[in-house]
Amino acid sequence: MAKRLKIGVEVQRIFRPKKHGMEVVALELLRALQQLDHINEYILFAKKDQDINCLRASERFNIQLVKGFTYMDWEQLHLPTAVKHSNIDFLHATCNTAAYFMSKPLLLTLHDIIYLEKLDFGGTAYQNFGNVYRRMIVPHAIKHSKYIVTVSQYEKQIIANRFPWAADKIKVIYNAVSENFNRSFTTSELADFRRSHGLPDRFLLFLGNTAPKKNTENVLKSYAMYCKQVSDIVPLVILDYSRDLVLETLKKLGEESTIRHIVFPGYVAMEKMPLMYSSSTIFLYPSLRESFGLPILEAMASGTPVITANTSAMPEVAGDAAVLINPLVPEEITKAIIDLESNSIRKKDLIIRGHKRAAQFNWRAAASELLALYEKMI
Repeated sequence: MAKRLKIGVEVQRIFRPKKHGMEVVALELLRALQQLDHINEYILFAKKDQDINCLRASERFNIQLVKGFTYMDWEQLHLPTAVKHSNIDFLHATCNTAAYFMSKPLLLTLHDIIYLEKLDFGGTAYQNFGNVYRRMIVPHAIKHSKYIVTVSQYEKQIIANRFPWAADKIKVIYNAVSENFNRSFTTSELADFRRSHGLPDRFLLFLGNTAPKKNTENVLKSYAMYCKQVSDIVPLVILDYSRDLVLETLKKLGEESTIRHIVFPGYVAMEKMPLMYSSSTIFLYPSLRESFGLPILEAMASGTPVITANTSAMPEVAGDAAVLINPLVPEEITKAIIDLESNSIRKKDLIIRGHKRAAQFNWRAAASELLALYEKMI
C-alpha cells in the first residue's frame, strides 16, 4: 500500500480577485485533486485576499494563511517558516518561483522562462520588478527541484536548452479548460450579459495586457487597418485595459480616430468569462510568446472561432482548430479578421473543430498526471 503523503502546495495569490493564468491553473488543479485524491493530505499555503471562498477547505485539504507584505517577503521569509513547522513531505511551488532556502523537497511548476530569454522594461513597474526577481530566483529553484512541471512540449524544450543538466527532470502536464466554458447560453442570457457590460451585439474580443508579449500595439495597428478596409465595422472589445493607454498608442500610430470603435468594459470576473467568450464574434490571441495559451481553449470550448499566432506553444495548443498568423505582421491579422468575418462556412468549421480540440484538455486528466508525479517525490 502506498504511503499516505502530506503534500504542501504554495498558492500565494490564489485568493486575489483578479486572477491571472497561473492562479487559474493552480485553482483548477486543486479543485480536481479534491475530487480525485481521497488518500493524501494537503496543506495549501496562501495569502489572505478578497476571494477567500474560491476554494473550500475540506477534511484532507487544509488552508494555511501566511502573512506577508510583498510577494517577495511572503515567499522568501514567511513561507519557509510555515513550511518548516508543517511536517509536510514536500512542497509544490505552483507559480514559477520558490523560496531560496527550503527545508523540504521541492516540486516546481515552471510555466515559462520568458524573463530569462530577454529582459526588457516595456511593462509596468510591477511587471519589470517581477521579471528581475524571477531572474534571481528561478535558476536556483530549478537546480534544487526534484521535478519540474511545465505546460507544453515547446516550453520543455526551451527550458532544457537553457538548463541541459535539468532536462531529465522536466515533465509536461498540459493545462486544461474548465467545464464552465462548455455551457450553452440562451439568447436572453447573452443579451443580458452584453447589456450589463455595455457590449455591442457583435464584437472582436482581445484580452488587454501591458506585457509586451501580448502584442497590443500590433493588434491596434491591424484593427486600424481593418476599420479602413470594411464598411460594416465590428467593434473591438479590450478587457481590463486602460482607454488612455490605448489612445496613447493609437496617437503614436496616427490612428486615434479608431478609438471610437473600441469598447472598454473593464475587468470581467473569471466566472463570467464563459459569457464573454460566447458573446463575442471572433477571439484575437496573436501573442508573441506563450508557454501554453489557456484562453485559446477557453474560447474554443465556448464556441468562438480563434485567431492566434503561429509562434511558440500556440500551434501546439490550437492544433488545426484556429487561424494561425504571424503576430509580427499586422496585415496578416487584418486579413484573418476580414476573411473569417466574411466566411460563415469557415467560421462554423472552426467552431466545430474548436469544440473537439478543447475537449482533449481536461483538468481531471491533468490532476491525475500531477498526482502520479507527487507519488514519485518521496
